[in-house]
Amino acid sequence: MCGIVGIVGTKPVNRSIYDALIVLQHRGQDAAGIMTDDNGTLCQRKDNGLVQDVFQQSHMLALAGKIGIGHVRYPTAGMSSSDEAQPFYVNSPYGICLGHNGNLTNTEELQALLVKQDKRHLNTGSDTEALLNVFAHELQRQGNGSLVPEAVFNAVRGVHERCNGGYAVIAMIMGHGIVAFRDPHGIRPIILGKREAGGEVEHIIASESVALDALGFDIVRDIAPGEAIFIEQDGTLHSQQCSEQRGYTPCIFEYVYFARPDSIIDRISVYKSRMRMGESLAEKIVREQPNHDIDVVIPIPDSSRTSALSVAQSLGVKYREGFIKNRYIGRTFIMPGQEQRRKSVKRKLNAIDLEFRDKVVLLVDDSIVRGTTSQQIIEMAREAGARKVYFASASPPVRFPNVFGIDMPVSRELVAFNRTEEEVSAYIGADWLIYQDLRDLIRAVRYDNGEIKDFDTSCFSGEYVTGGITTDYLRRIEIGRSDEAKQAREAARRRNGGGDKGGKESGPPPGVG
Repeated sequence: MCGIVGIVGTKPVNRSIYDALIVLQHRGQDAAGIMTDDNGTLCQRKDNGLVQDVFQQSHMLALAGKIGIGHVRYPTAGMSSSDEAQPFYVNSPYGICLGHNGNLTNTEELQALLVKQDKRHLNTGSDTEALLNVFAHELQRQGNGSLVPEAVFNAVRGVHERCNGGYAVIAMIMGHGIVAFRDPHGIRPIILGKREAGGEVEHIIASESVALDALGFDIVRDIAPGEAIFIEQDGTLHSQQCSEQRGYTPCIFEYVYFARPDSIIDRISVYKSRMRMGESLAEKIVREQPNHDIDVVIPIPDSSRTSALSVAQSLGVKYREGFIKNRYIGRTFIMPGQEQRRKSVKRKLNAIDLEFRDKVVLLVDDSIVRGTTSQQIIEMAREAGARKVYFASASPPVRFPNVFGIDMPVSRELVAFNRTEEEVSAYIGADWLIYQDLRDLIRAVRYDNGEIKDFDTSCFSGEYVTGGITTDYLRRIEIGRSDEAKQAREAARRRNGGGDKGGKESGPPPGVG
């Protein structure tokens, strides 16, 4: 999962892009990058690390120009190489910079065709680089005359025909403007906004509406599945449907975990979705344990707070903050390597003993993925004196790989895979475990938008909305993206002096956008 932003402004956009990336930092903490167009000169800065560490004052001063794009990266393949930091750039045609959120599921096929058929050179194994070169090739096919909007939209059509998977893309074409588009299923989020500036209009495109809020932009609308937006340098906006919608199925895990609660995605409030998740979870608790002995509901900070509060209110029991979070530790779910995730939990959370002592505690989390965090948190609750520890997940069991840009690629690393709920409960050490039902989760999220009838729920259901996800494909990504494979690649990178220059053989497996 990554965060992307693009701005066509009337004044320098470097600070605005920086501020947007700060707001989108929760979507990726591995690397950050900004590229701007200063009257035809490419200005860029990207590196590993958090936004505030990557960009110093000298870098910001060098990022001149009234148009630019930015990216924060979370690597689905677990690499930490600055060579994979986005945006990516290719100089032909025009000079194109591109950042993307999601994952292509036919990267290997694309890479082979790009090299053999399109005669394009690839430096990495990143699906973002493949996507960029597909777009560049399709744009070059439109001719070398003046770049008209129809040529851009024809190029996007070519991308949709060749690329499979879930993706939201923002690209900057040097000297011309910014283009953004979304996969035909609408899996990954992307939203358009505008604001008045001295009588002129500035436009922004970003992964989440919070970036618009932070910069004072008004929401225009979400980019539709298969749609493309082209904003010229003078602010003229063009849009066109470049592929038939193959559905309108946003990723439901955005609402469960990834997105900020103050975001609105596809006209659905993330905050209200999580409230309704809590309400339906409380209803299930009452159905299964009508005479429950819960004394207090405690959330696992931060993304479960809204659901936990709703659970407590619906059950009529106390809600308490029982864990204090160290805000200088990253999100454990997206940390590469099981051992690193394990070590980070106790550095990240500390229990307030008096909220646990001699009480029957219901801990509420947004989801249970590998089980490592849940197991340690339950241990902390017992050490703090809890008499019983119940555990509730605001989402269903995560049993299947996610192939559209979330790091859930290896079934055997998912605690619920091939385990019953009772077995998961025993594994994490809970006295009782309750999961949200998938039907209730879907109903909780789509409440605000009747246009959306379904979601990508593949990590819960094993059903992939794009189709074409074969057993062989899942086996290949399991080999490439297991914790062991990530650790081996990281060790090899360090042995080679920290670089990662070697294309397919030394780069990560397909799909790190």
